[in-house]
Amino acid sequence: MTTQSDKTRVLTQFSILLAIEAIVCFTPLGSIPIGPIVATLMYLPVVVTAILLGVKAGALMGFFSGLFSFLVWTFMPPFPPMAFVFTPFYAVGEFEGNVWSLVICFIPRILVGVAAGGVYALFSKKNVKPAVSCALSGVLGGLTATVLVLGGIYVFFGREYAVLNDVAHSALLGALGVVVLTNGLTEAALAGIVGAGVCVPLKKILGGNV
Repeated sequence: MTTQSDKTRVLTQFSILLAIEAIVCFTPLGSIPIGPIVATLMYLPVVVTAILLGVKAGALMGFFSGLFSFLVWTFMPPFPPMAFVFTPFYAVGEFEGNVWSLVICFIPRILVGVAAGGVYALFSKKNVKPAVSCALSGVLGGLTATVLVLGGIYVFFGREYAVLNDVAHSALLGALGVVVLTNGLTEAALAGIVGAGVCVPLKKILGGNV
């Protein structure tokens, strides 16, 4: 039975993670250079929330991640030529966003929480080692974001994206695949490291079962 103190504890933890999500979304702290690659950190609070608090909380954090990203791309886009991919309220010449922009902005981030939380719950039931469960949950969550965002761009805005990046449409899938193999795998590995390095000790400190 869930007590009021349990609800308060969960709300407090979620609020702290939400504040961290806002920081990584709205400040330069959300991107870190790793050699020639710039890794984004916006998925990490979603992964941590999903592992610590479950699928529903992870999905809700993913929604907030999408909302923050939507606000950034609408009002202060870091790369204006690509803003229309994530918001229907931005246009670049003849190219403009639409309802699919919202799908790309929100759905992958929500599913990060679902994937990470679901995998963690599954592995926990099978008595997989805590560090392994958390790491694999983080990796899958990171890959979910990258694959679905880039997949959505290819399906819904492929020709526009190819034109703006001076890439032949026939070669776009390969170009996006390179992004998955560079930024995508880097961010997934980072999510796995954070998943294990942060969630396992936090679970122990907070008295949870990992």
